[in-house]
Amino acid sequence: MQHAPNQYVIKISCPATSGIVAAVTSFLADHGCYISEMAQFDDEVSGTFFMRAVFRFNTGFAGDIAAIEQGFVDVAGKFDMDWELHDASKPMRVLLMVSKFDHCLADLLYRHQKGELHMQITAIVSNHLDLRPMAEREGIRFIYLPVTKETKAQQEAELMKIVDETRTELVVLARYMQILSDDLCKQLSGRAINIHHSFLPGFKGAKPYHQAYERGVKLIGATAHYVTADLDEGPIIEQEVQRVDHNYAPDDLVAVGRDTETVALSKAVKYHLEHRVFLNHDKTVIFR
Repeated sequence: MQHAPNQYVIKISCPATSGIVAAVTSFLADHGCYISEMAQFDDEVSGTFFMRAVFRFNTGFAGDIAAIEQGFVDVAGKFDMDWELHDASKPMRVLLMVSKFDHCLADLLYRHQKGELHMQITAIVSNHLDLRPMAEREGIRFIYLPVTKETKAQQEAELMKIVDETRTELVVLARYMQILSDDLCKQLSGRAINIHHSFLPGFKGAKPYHQAYERGVKLIGATAHYVTADLDEGPIIEQEVQRVDHNYAPDDLVAVGRDTETVALSKAVKYHLEHRVFLNHDKTVIFR
């Protein structure tokens, strides 16, 4: 998706009924808008309708996005919509959290430099100092928040203070090796993405690739999901898998795993940045 000026994204979810698409498209057309991309999905199990549209004002039309936002309230009310309107040219403010592993951070920074991820990195937060030089090379603020059992609550409060002060919209746990408290998960609900070093559901606990090796797995993978209080059970955004066989030693699986983790996380982050993800109870709807 191009991030040129005069381009907006509207996200809609509501009870499924007839006339939704006609109402939305007619409203935008009446306000001088051209729809360049649109996707929709009707979840017949939950009875929920999802829609995402990218639009811009027609050439020569004095568009007023504030009027769009104000006027759409009536349409939304008619269909009991939950809706969001975003300026696609505005980069999302993202805070990255890391520990000692650098592959996910390095991949996100590279993709950001190349313009693949439309975001503004507000800070890199870590419970270790290992990756501080990487942050400093990029000129990104590095914040060291060491966590112990005794200081966990205090440091999580400090983290939320940083999130608020930097106006962070999305938190990405790029192999941050600390379990977040239930309270913090609730505060970051729907705006924190984690990468799990396994194809969920899978081998939990320490050394998952070694567990996989002992079981002789033929597929390994990684799962990017929203963070919830239920550990590693949040709504899944993206998954990547890699076929392996008996020739792969544990270290080989770790190397392959790094690749699947970076790909799954970068895709999940990109989908969120482009407002393509809808929460659907414990699942997601994603318009790729």
